[in-house]
Amino acid sequence: MASLDPVLDKDGVQLTVDDAIATVTLTNPAKRNAQSPALWRALAEAGRLLPGTVRVVVLRAEGKSFSAGLDRQAFTPEGFEGEPSFIDLARGGDAELDATIAEYQEAFTWWRRSDIVSIAAVQGHAIGAGFQLALACDLRVVADDVQFAMRETSLGLVPDLTGTHPLVGLVGYARALEICVTGRFVQAGEAVSTGLANVAVPPTELDGAVRDLTAALLAAPRDAVIETKALLRGAGERTYEEQRVAERAAQARRLRDLAGIGE
Repeated sequence: MASLDPVLDKDGVQLTVDDAIATVTLTNPAKRNAQSPALWRALAEAGRLLPGTVRVVVLRAEGKSFSAGLDRQAFTPEGFEGEPSFIDLARGGDAELDATIAEYQEAFTWWRRSDIVSIAAVQGHAIGAGFQLALACDLRVVADDVQFAMRETSLGLVPDLTGTHPLVGLVGYARALEICVTGRFVQAGEAVSTGLANVAVPPTELDGAVRDLTAALLAAPRDAVIETKALLRGAGERTYEEQRVAERAAQARRLRDLAGIGE
């Protein structure tokens, strides 16, 4: 991947594409890949730049930490240069504040698109916004040294970068509440046992495990993967009977496609 010319390389985010596989890399290990509005805009742009050939998107990070969360500069009175500070946001109108947070969230929403499967490769600290970025992906492969934590509530805030929905879906309401309100660390063993992570491996084997999972995902026909992902993603909002109907409709589309019969 490293030899490929980046499609995007800005503000701590690099995107490379190798046919069916896109890799998004956080590239600021000196700051433990701390996040900022500029980084969020770059992540959103990476999603818009994905070619139609891409089936799997790997999210990884350089250095010992996946992401230490929001850059501490955000908590200073002046905030980031050229960006509204927390004080500015609080003083703004409701619509303006809502629109700003919605823009930030766009960096976290596209990873669950039905036409791709996204994998977060997570090592070291994944704190706050870093935890939520890992949660934005469909699957998580973690190193044995991973430490997830949701620190927003401890700071008087809430997790607002789309992390609450997938967290509750993965570990359940009671554990999600406890993780968020206490701000404690969730390590590799618990992450795997609760469903937060698909697998944990030694840090030196993280890239290899992600490559193996990517190859396995690409072995299935693309359209069947897309339909299956859409079925599973919608299952939580459907009743059992509604899911049966959705399964039948999806299978009808697959059978007609495989038989070469148009709708």
